[in-house]
Amino acid sequence: MESQQKAEEVEVVNETTSSFNRKDLVLRFLALALTLIATVLVGVDKQTANVTITLVPSLPPLSLPVTAKWTQMSAFVYFVIANAISCFYAAMSLILILATRGGRKHMSLMITILDLVVVALLFSAIGATGSVGLIGFLGNSHVQWNKVCNVFDKFCHQVVVALFMSFAGSIAYLLLIVLVALRLHKKF
Repeated sequence: MESQQKAEEVEVVNETTSSFNRKDLVLRFLALALTLIATVLVGVDKQTANVTITLVPSLPPLSLPVTAKWTQMSAFVYFVIANAISCFYAAMSLILILATRGGRKHMSLMITILDLVVVALLFSAIGATGSVGLIGFLGNSHVQWNKVCNVFDKFCHQVVVALFMSFAGSIAYLLLIVLVALRLHKKF
């Protein structure tokens, strides 16, 4: 009984002195999974639809097959790359944390700073993709851009799901930063 109490005390001391705990690992794994899903969803997103075009009003309209792919819009390319970087970083930081047991202060500071960078990267990618997606969904009558999501509905829905996954992943990174800030606040 006494040895069990000592083991619990050692575990509490280790958890408070360690820079990272189980919540951090769970959030980091969640961020990895969510950004991986977002990357894959947009990376495989492709849809072909027939679009009718009227060249001259006196001629019958032409029906042409048109394919929508993520590589055709720079915002979608940026989104895929940003989420892939975030996913890779989450995997590498998990390995570093588990390999060092989170005990090195310099390592935890570096990981926290990189968490901040990844949050900024993800939020910028989400903003860029969201703005392009909104134009695709609503169009823009001022510059005569027609909406395209009524034609490429599957493509647009898959991008929206990926946006929400990426946003949830960025919130997980943000929560990691909040946890570090709370731990620092408790120390002072």
